[in-house]
Amino acid sequence: MDDNAFGLHTIGQIAITVSDVERATAFYRDILGMKFLYAYPGMAFFDCDGVRLYLVHPEDDRFAGRAVLYFTVPSVPDAFEAMVARGAPAESAPRIVHSADTYDLWMAFVRDPDANQIGMMAEVPKPG
Repeated sequence: MDDNAFGLHTIGQIAITVSDVERATAFYRDILGMKFLYAYPGMAFFDCDGVRLYLVHPEDDRFAGRAVLYFTVPSVPDAFEAMVARGAPAESAPRIVHSADTYDLWMAFVRDPDANQIGMMAEVPKPG
């Protein structure tokens, strides 16, 4: 590909459709511990280390759908335990999903109130 060719690289905002914005706002703020930015009727916004998360009740079917958010964390088992202790429904317990020469990729998943998956991931360096 030409170095001057247009391409998308930086995510500025991710939208997740939800059935109840207030309930989802409480879940993302209070259970997942995300930084709440602001809300308008039918929508709420969070800061995810510079990427904005946009929770919205879809105006019509064109905007409906499922999303999976993957968050990097220092320790997947610790993050998973904290989310479940706060009331997040467990989907998949921490486990290694890929093993490379220099690291193991750990993942675990919980679900939000609208059944969207929330992934936690960490590349854990191998000793040596």
